[in-house]
Amino acid sequence: MKLVVVSAGLGVPSSTRLLADRLAAAVGRLTPVEVQVVEVRELAVEIAHNFTNGFPGRALGAALDAVTEADGLIVVTPVFSASYSGLFKSFFDVLDKDALAGKPVLIAATGGSGRHSLVLEHALRPLFAYLRAVVVPTGVYAASEDWGAEGLESRIERAAGELAGLMRGLSTAQPVQDGLEVEDGREVMDGHQLKEGLEFKDGLKGELKDGLKDELKVVPFAEQLAALRR
Repeated sequence: MKLVVVSAGLGVPSSTRLLADRLAAAVGRLTPVEVQVVEVRELAVEIAHNFTNGFPGRALGAALDAVTEADGLIVVTPVFSASYSGLFKSFFDVLDKDALAGKPVLIAATGGSGRHSLVLEHALRPLFAYLRAVVVPTGVYAASEDWGAEGLESRIERAAGELAGLMRGLSTAQPVQDGLEVEDGREVMDGHQLKEGLEFKDGLKGELKDGLKDELKVVPFAEQLAALRR
């Protein structure tokens, strides 16, 4: 499975990248993943050009493709003015609107004070809900005082476990379509294979049985109403 980490830290080294790496490592301890890191800072100029000309550069295009093809995402942003950074938001503004639909996402943020921890709930979670991603219940916020203190590591492990579980579940999910289940490559519904005519699971072939005919019979509304009045 492919795990893509989007880090919007501005410095080198960066506490945002540090948190991103620790989250990715925690997921890797729980399930085999191939990790790719997207440093949004390195794409800032191409993102700006994409806004003005409508086309991504080579590096930005590769990053957008990686996010689209990922089995799961970890997204981490520094907090600016009580919200995600403008560069972080700009990256997702140039991403295709359907790219994250149904994709598991772990949200995280870093800041100078614990007072900004609600940025996860009032900014990041609504953003990815709008993009129709599946956001894990536990978000991870790391303030300056959290590094080396108790609590951060347990939040990292809990969030990583939730993301790993979603990624494993989606990778093994069976296709389901309009109430039909797939059995040995053939669609099955109510114990009957839907093929030319009707073929039953036990190998018998024939016309529709009387009971199934009754189930499929369309009763006019007037007859239903008359039956209720009896």
